[in-house]
Amino acid sequence: MSAYAARPAPGAGGAQNLDYRVAHLADHLAAGDLGELGVRIEIRGEAVLLTGTVPSAQCRDDVLRMARDELPETPVHCDIVVADASAPDHAEEVE
Repeated sequence: MSAYAARPAPGAGGAQNLDYRVAHLADHLAAGDLGELGVRIEIRGEAVLLTGTVPSAQCRDDVLRMARDELPETPVHCDIVVADASAPDHAEEVE
């Protein structure tokens, strides 16, 4: 068997395979150590976009690492925001 026969033709089931792998990643994010439900995963053409809010930069990095591990041949774009949980530096004035 040649190396060309081992790869599927472009567009031949690739989208379904990506859908499956994205669903698998979503399950891992929700059920894993992170328990991260604030991240959305969208397929944009042949790439994947991660959006949402996480509690820390470390959590964002972990989510991005998991996505790249799960989808090694798919471009992953990250638009995840880290929630600002710091104490305010001044009092809020209420009228």
